[in-house]
Amino acid sequence: MPEANLNLPGASLQKTCTCVVLLCALHISVMVLYYFNTFDMIRNSFAQNQQQQSHDSLLIIPPSEAPPRNREIITTDREIKSIQITVQPTKDNELEMCPERSPMLVGPLRIEFSQLVSLDLVKSENPALKEGGRYTPKDCKAQQKVAIIIPFRNREEHLKFWLYYLHPILQRQQLDYGVYVINQDGEETFNRAKLLNIGYAEALKEYDYECFVFSDVDLIPMDDRNIYKCYSQPRHLAVSMDKFGFRLPYNQYFGGVSSLSKEQFLKINGFPNNYWGWGGEDDDIYNRLASRGMSISRPDGVIGKCRMIRHDRDQKNDPNPQRFDRIAHTRETMNIDGINSLTYEVVKKERNSLFTKITVNVGVPKR
Repeated sequence: MPEANLNLPGASLQKTCTCVVLLCALHISVMVLYYFNTFDMIRNSFAQNQQQQSHDSLLIIPPSEAPPRNREIITTDREIKSIQITVQPTKDNELEMCPERSPMLVGPLRIEFSQLVSLDLVKSENPALKEGGRYTPKDCKAQQKVAIIIPFRNREEHLKFWLYYLHPILQRQQLDYGVYVINQDGEETFNRAKLLNIGYAEALKEYDYECFVFSDVDLIPMDDRNIYKCYSQPRHLAVSMDKFGFRLPYNQYFGGVSSLSKEQFLKINGFPNNYWGWGGEDDDIYNRLASRGMSISRPDGVIGKCRMIRHDRDQKNDPNPQRFDRIAHTRETMNIDGINSLTYEVVKKERNSLFTKITVNVGVPKR
């Protein structure tokens, strides 16, 4: 009995310590659970906060403060657009004007008529020509648009020589040009000056020419520095022909090959229409120029050399017996006889790669 009473306090102390330990463990467990729960709430709240802040910050950022990456994209797009606009053709990017003096000129030329030429040969040597005998420089903008007018009838072999020599010359001169062969239909007396008027009128129907070169089909320049264009004064281009010993026959001579601008041509009312047969019309034209206060310009005698293809006088082109009387009255008749009184009928128009041929009915002389 006494032994049993001595053991009671130890057992009670052991139970008490066990309860304390259990209470401490429970307290620690509760504290740990509370800590983790509180951490999750704080973390979730922080994440929501950050998301809201990020969303709010995106809404209030002005365009000028956009992130660097966005600014780079916009700049690049503008640069691309700028490049595209720059390379698109504009008026500022058109071809530059051709120089006053073409760098392709070679000077004196050897002109021979001993061997016949064919149109096929001329075509093969002038691949840059367009339909109708048209040519435009590719590398620059021509100084002038020039219509070459050739009065014509029954001179096919002469025309071949003219085309053979003149097309390369005109291209080296960097002209924007077209060749018009005005063919008189029928067998009536030839009327050179009226054919020239018709060539002027017909050429302007096709292109806005500003210069007109009137050339006989049998005259070939011997120097490509003799430029087939217009000047501040009417230009006489056939200055020294071999026919005249390479000398000017007289100071007022304006025959063979000449050039007038559109303004100059209209100022003298074009050429006379009433010179039938050979001779006189050139002197009438000179009188018209002089009466309007214009003078003739010419290249020097070396550059202005040209050769004539020898031939017999054409039938129905006998000397005009009325020429001297008509020349004496130019000032009286020029205002009513010229481009303003021109009448004719186009019979046929033919285009090939070397020239445009217009066959016309010019009427008959007054009896």
